Amino acid sequence: MLKKISLIGVPTDVGAGHRGSSMGPEALRVAGITQMLERMGLEVHDMGNLHGPANPFTKPVDGYRHLEQVIEWNQLAHDAIYAELKRGHMPIMLGGDHCLGAGSISAVARHCREQNKELRIIWLDAHTDFNTAEITPSGNMHGMPVACLFGHGPKALVEMSGHVPTLEAKNIYQIGIRSVDEGEKHFIHEAGIRVFDMRYIDEVGMRHTMEKALEGLNDNIHLHVSFDVDFLDPEIAPGVGTTVRGGPNYREAQLCMEMIADTGRMASLDIVELNPALDVRNLTANIAVELVESLFGKNTLVRP
Repeated sequence: MLKKISLIGVPTDVGAGHRGSSMGPEALRVAGITQMLERMGLEVHDMGNLHGPANPFTKPVDGYRHLEQVIEWNQLAHDAIYAELKRGHMPIMLGGDHCLGAGSISAVARHCREQNKELRIIWLDAHTDFNTAEITPSGNMHGMPVACLFGHGPKALVEMSGHVPTLEAKNIYQIGIRSVDEGEKHFIHEAGIRVFDMRYIDEVGMRHTMEKALEGLNDNIHLHVSFDVDFLDPEIAPGVGTTVRGGPNYREAQLCMEMIADTGRMASLDIVELNPALDVRNLTANIAVELVESLFGKNTLVRP
């Protein structure tokens, strides 16, 4: 695991249906993410926040809401994350809504191609985010980044990594899924993505789920974690715009993070969809920081 960390704030909610996730980066800083990482022995560089267009909060046009602004914010995120990877740092994107996954993962995929590395993404989310303009019920683009990375979406987002499609089914594992739109359900099935939904986790447990998602990791695989805070059950993490009941509880989420940490392979991270406007005394940001601490190897005991 890289010892130099770059925090990149991307304060926008242009892809979301609710305002407020633009305040996510500051909530994570208030919750002490920098100090926590430094206590873990890491060298932390807070790169501050990117500056992009304001949220016009207008209605969708041709199936896309705020398309121009979403593209601009994703390009900014892509460029900032790619620059930190180039200089040998681990980028942590402090979002912002999950539309930014298109830019973040495009940057990581570009870097992996240049380094001749394989890419594996652990996508922790209540949603598959595989909508398109044709099947979206809302036009909100935070429901579309995975589809864009698979080559379905606006040209600027689809081509951002320099290779179309940016991802194939073998590159991504989605965990914690429990809300999928009707058209999206069939589209993601056709794409062949490995989706470990909550029924799967209920049936086999989080340990077995994570063993499947992490098997075969080696030195030539770049592991990227895209952590949407709505992955968590809203009873423990209310500060998100798209709450879906029945998500992983605190211990299941901790086990998930600890097993990723055990691999020692995580090389980049997104933290997205934290909405302080809907939170209670920054509870969700504090829990997110606790889980990220586990992602970086905090254990109750010394383990082999």
